[in-house]
Amino acid sequence: MMEISDLHGERAALRGNPSFVWRTGQSRRLDMIVSWGLAGRERVEHILVDGCGVGMYVRALAPYAERVSGIDIEADYLRIAQSNAPGALLCLAAAEALPFADQSVDLVLSHEVLEHVADDRAAVAEMVRVLRPGSRAVIFVPNRFYPFETHGIYWRGTYHFGNIPLVNYLPDGLRNRLAPHVRTYTASSLRRLFIGQPVRVVHHSQIFPGYDNLTQRRPALGRILRRLTYAMEHSPLCVMGLSHLLVVEKVVPQSNLDPIRKPI
Repeated sequence: MMEISDLHGERAALRGNPSFVWRTGQSRRLDMIVSWGLAGRERVEHILVDGCGVGMYVRALAPYAERVSGIDIEADYLRIAQSNAPGALLCLAAAEALPFADQSVDLVLSHEVLEHVADDRAAVAEMVRVLRPGSRAVIFVPNRFYPFETHGIYWRGTYHFGNIPLVNYLPDGLRNRLAPHVRTYTASSLRRLFIGQPVRVVHHSQIFPGYDNLTQRRPALGRILRRLTYAMEHSPLCVMGLSHLLVVEKVVPQSNLDPIRKPI
């Protein structure tokens, strides 16, 4: 079992911290996943959580599929996931080499994972490979224009956990020296990962956090921030959101259905 001290240590820097508890922020994202990912279907055959952590989304998505699978590169996380999501197929595997057949999955969820993998373009290609035509991948990744770097930074060789302001606004060279352990994406850099893949973009937006910790400590302030920033998601100020929400659909290659050739 993972020690609590690991939450703020090297593993947190390299892999991020999965969701250990289920709160309002996770419920809100689940609604987005179901709405965009299932596209009106009540239930599908197979959902894959690509980078499942301790299995919170594996468990939450169980009512929507005959089978929910999860992969993660951390064995400790998967041991916890076995308790959180009994009966799910959980595999120790990398996102760049998914242990599933071509066209065998009806929905892929990649929740704050691509920023940590060794090769994000290869991970995207694997998602597309396992999707059935007409099925979707729902992807959350950090937004370059969010005012805080939520994965901490390295300063003089030491990792400092926490939300560090304005790091992502620095030029690439400086930003990547402070945060070499994690990527962050602009809208165009995220879409570029899919160039050449047989997909179409169904939805792309930026979303703000759930403020669950703040709301627990100061409920009134948390409610105000939720109201304000969730309204910003429907305005040009959405570019400052915490995460990108990108939904792509695998298409059947035809002369009139070309894969993405350039960012849209």
